[in-house]
Amino acid sequence: MNEKFFDLKKEKQDRMINASLKVFALNGYKHASTDDIVSEASISKGLLFHYFGSKLGLYTFLHDYSVRFMKLELTTGVPSSVDDYFEIRKLMEFAKMQVLKNYPYMQKFLERCACENVSEALMAIEKQRNIITDIYAVLKNQANRSRFVNEISFEKLDAMLDYTISGLMNARFRDDSFHPEMLYEEIVSYLTMMKQIAYKK
Repeated sequence: MNEKFFDLKKEKQDRMINASLKVFALNGYKHASTDDIVSEASISKGLLFHYFGSKLGLYTFLHDYSVRFMKLELTTGVPSSVDDYFEIRKLMEFAKMQVLKNYPYMQKFLERCACENVSEALMAIEKQRNIITDIYAVLKNQANRSRFVNEISFEKLDAMLDYTISGLMNARFRDDSFHPEMLYEEIVSYLTMMKQIAYKK
């Protein structure tokens, strides 16, 4: 992590982080412009390169920071004692909501990193690329699958909810109505509905 950067005031740190997350999340590594980042953050390009050296340095820092931040929220937000699949998913989404209150584009940035295809970017984040998806898998595997009706495929249900949640988030960003708390409530309504269908009576 970049120790010099953390000497800045928190407001300026978050402004630079959020601007960078947004530009990388929306454009991917190849098409992300440092000109757009400094314009979004209202800082000079010289200041950006002073702390991060290059676009790749900034991207690497952002990925490391995002993984650490998201990992902390997820691992502390979902107790290992919880084995109800839909409660686990609800707690996971609540943890993500806490992240998105401070960093609205962090989830989208990590999703973009997961499908990155530029070799220098891939090499920079290779060691940490699967950490969050591995955490998701561990948390979901706490679920007691015996509660599901026999006709329900756990894997297909889980994938369907992943697509639904991702789609809801993308839709809220697209129509400029993204609010973490409102998105969370919307996701919970889908989880509640699916629980009624998927569990044995």
